[in-house]
Amino acid sequence: MTDKLLGALGLARKAGKLRVGFDAVCDSAAQGEVVLVLLARDLSPKTAKRVHTRCVSPCEVMAIHLTQQDIAAIAGKPAGVLGLADTGLAALCKKQLAE
Repeated sequence: MTDKLLGALGLARKAGKLRVGFDAVCDSAAQGEVVLVLLARDLSPKTAKRVHTRCVSPCEVMAIHLTQQDIAAIAGKPAGVLGLADTGLAALCKKQLAE
């Protein structure tokens, strides 16, 4: 599951549809670009609460099993918040999380 999820996130990054980091994700969500927000498992509770407050409908916020180090492997920098700006790629990531 981890490899498939990382593959889907890598595909989103290459397509330019992955937002990385709290500010980038929240700004894109405010503009209505982000449809799915993913939170790393080692994200602080305070940051998770801030994401839930700032990223509201139509965004869906989900916690994932990846750490910030895992995210750094595909995003190029450690981050605890990811945003997907494509409905198809978001559906692919949700499918990988459900497996």
